[in-house]
Amino acid sequence: MPARGDHDARRRDVSEAVWRVLADRGFTGLTLRAVATEMGATTGLLTHYFPSKKALVAYALDIADERTAGRARRRPGGGGLAALRAALLDVLPLTPEATAMNRVWVGSWDGSLADPGLYARETRRYESWRSRLRPYVTTAAERGELPSGTDVDAVVATAAAFTHGLVLQALFDPERFPPERQTELLDGFLRTLQ
Repeated sequence: MPARGDHDARRRDVSEAVWRVLADRGFTGLTLRAVATEMGATTGLLTHYFPSKKALVAYALDIADERTAGRARRRPGGGGLAALRAALLDVLPLTPEATAMNRVWVGSWDGSLADPGLYARETRRYESWRSRLRPYVTTAAERGELPSGTDVDAVVATAAAFTHGLVLQALFDPERFPPERQTELLDGFLRTLQ
């Protein structure tokens, strides 16, 4: 029986291989064979960790969640529109790492739409994201950065939808939507809220 440290190290190796496969091939290319090849291991070794493709996909989403939660974020003080801008910039594919992260998340949508458990998980993830944006919009409304009577929930939903639309365009047409252009478009969108 391997020592606990060996097991943990092997699991980290598997995690890194899963991430590289996801970033390179997306969820459709995520197979036990692809991960094993990436690791230079056998599929038999991987079945020790993942008895099925569904288990592998769930684990891949766990890794994506961990990397999303653990990434460095902009920290503007004071809330309001400046904080909303920072939070939305953190989502955009402005760096190679953020591009890889977004490729993974966008790649997960197809499987999440087809599987009830993954669908519920993704629904909760988006609810959580909107709930993190809501205080910034609420503060902006309270400060008068937004028009009187602003529907905070509508602004939050619109900001999330705008940002993900921009993510998709940047992933599919990076020449037309480089980081500077993404930032300009986000700033233009935020000005329309005022």
